[in-house]
Amino acid sequence: MGIRFILCFNKQGVVRLVRWYTVIDSGYVTQDFIAQIYRLISSRDHKHQSNFVEFSDTTKLVYKRYAGLYFVMGVDIDDEEPIYLSHIHLFIEVLDSFFGNVCELDIVFNFYKVYMVLDEMFLAGEIQEVSKDVLNERLQILDRLQ
Repeated sequence: MGIRFILCFNKQGVVRLVRWYTVIDSGYVTQDFIAQIYRLISSRDHKHQSNFVEFSDTTKLVYKRYAGLYFVMGVDIDDEEPIYLSHIHLFIEVLDSFFGNVCELDIVFNFYKVYMVLDEMFLAGEIQEVSKDVLNERLQILDRLQ
């Protein structure tokens, strides 16, 4: 399995988006798990350190900060990080084209549309679609249905 989870939180650590593709270890409480990820990522120097960090024996974090939001993917330890970093960027590009310069408020008040975008891109922890044009076309069709 490639992607274990996708998270989005702001600079204060408030979660804005969560999608779990695997069950987390029973020793963790979900909020503690997310808080641990936030502490790890927010304490890093984003100008001089990479966007990849090992989190556990089986998981590494791939993340990117856009304005005031952190987008994080938990992926298998053996997977190639740049692939997932490019998909985080594609996710943001699709959200930008869908909402017109996406911001935190778009994610908060239109969370169902953000999850719709997420579900079009990723299916069961695997990358489903990589074409921005195809994604935009599908999302426009789905948006008209609502």
